[in-house]
Amino acid sequence: MLRGVGQKRMADGDEDVRVKELRTAVAGLRRRLAALPAEFPDRGVAEDELATLAAMAGAGVPEVPRLRHSLLLLAGAIGSVSALSAGLREVRHAVELFGEPPRS
Repeated sequence: MLRGVGQKRMADGDEDVRVKELRTAVAGLRRRLAALPAEFPDRGVAEDELATLAAMAGAGVPEVPRLRHSLLLLAGAIGSVSALSAGLREVRHAVELFGEPPRS
């Protein structure tokens, strides 16, 4: 059963659906970036942050502040590359499934 944002959502095998969606979105954007022939100044930053996001998703439920930090760096690196905008939206949506970080 799917629950609201910020609550754990489970699928078969007790895998967190949010983590699965993050992995899927990150993999899709990595493929789009790899297929893009154009070079741009922050491509290396984008590749590094996608690798970081993939590693976090592979390790289980990631820390929300770190997810959001990576998303901001990724958006800054590829935000102006229109060919990657759909993939970036998917990653943003996947990160938003984890909810807001706790306020201190």
